[in-house]
Amino acid sequence: MKTMSKMIGLLALSAAAFATPSMAQTLSIGPDGVRVLEERPGRPDRPERRDDRGRGEVSEREAVRIARGEGLREVEDVRRTRSSYRIEGLDRRGDDIRVDVDRRSGAVIDVR
Repeated sequence: MKTMSKMIGLLALSAAAFATPSMAQTLSIGPDGVRVLEERPGRPDRPERRDDRGRGEVSEREAVRIARGEGLREVEDVRRTRSSYRIEGLDRRGDDIRVDVDRRSGAVIDVR
């Protein structure tokens, strides 16, 4: 009987040891959805930077939102040029529309 309780205790201890790392994950809920953030050794107090916002740029997703504000309804293509995003698609009437958005400021450059 004593051996059985030791086995159950050992089993419970090993289950807790394996479950601890999975419970230590950090979740981030933001405009890109839910992400699991991995712990980075070294500088834990440093805020995480997004790759496309390293120099203060708007993201592709934000550029599409800006283009939707200019009348874009259906997105067909998003191209990244040297200084802007070119979003092509259809407006509410089904006509072709192209919106150019500045990558740094988010300003609308042109609507055609």
